[in-house]
Amino acid sequence: MTASPAPAQQLTDVMDPARARALQATLGLAQTIGPGDPLPPFFHHIHFWEPVAPDGLGRDGHPRVGGLIPDMGLPRRMWAGGELAFHRPLLAGVPATKTTRLDSATRKEGRSGAFALVRLRHEIAQNGQVCLTEWQDLVYRPDPDPARPASPPPQAPADEERATPFTADATLLFRYSALTFNGHRIHYDAAYAREVEGHGGLVVHGPLLAQLLMLAAPAPLTRFSYRATAPLIAGEAAQVCVKGADLWLRGPDNRLCMAATAG
Repeated sequence: MTASPAPAQQLTDVMDPARARALQATLGLAQTIGPGDPLPPFFHHIHFWEPVAPDGLGRDGHPRVGGLIPDMGLPRRMWAGGELAFHRPLLAGVPATKTTRLDSATRKEGRSGAFALVRLRHEIAQNGQVCLTEWQDLVYRPDPDPARPASPPPQAPADEERATPFTADATLLFRYSALTFNGHRIHYDAAYAREVEGHGGLVVHGPLLAQLLMLAAPAPLTRFSYRATAPLIAGEAAQVCVKGADLWLRGPDNRLCMAATAG
């Protein structure tokens, strides 16, 4: 089943430098961004909030599907990956417009049951010029079946040129959720994450892992693609690994949580 295209959605934002500095602080970076400064890659994710009243939210705290993203009857949402093309820097304090379109939404049947693949395309423009094109890949799945054993996660490479330790605690997850206006309960409601969605605890945001990999990538970035392969749970000791243009996030049991390629 493939959904028909939906109308484009458009949001505007002033790209507040104070919010960018708050993300720098959250990530343990020096707070340096001022009006007119170029934003680091992926910092646009703390902008373009889309506030929804409580009665417009689903059980997971995200806005209900059925608008731009069609309802395909699958309750569990996961950020599976994405790709970015950087055309010119986004500038802090300069009004910007984000236009989002549904590229595709397809429901399929796999070995583990039904799932749906959704691809969104975002274009962000300032001063009449497109600065960034982003493709965002989402996966929707049914609730976990306790009788079905989980597939083993892929193993991470061990030939990195450098590795930086990373551990996310609940405070980091809270602050990142607040900055991105992300209400997904898997990031702050441990009982929901375990009992409803079947995770081992609070889940570290996929975009947060992508942010870490982008900041570790060789600069300047012109393209960046990434794919989430296994969840990272709050409190787990992980490593941000780099080998040339290839980057990955390795979990404590050597599982591959995210893989990326910079260009």
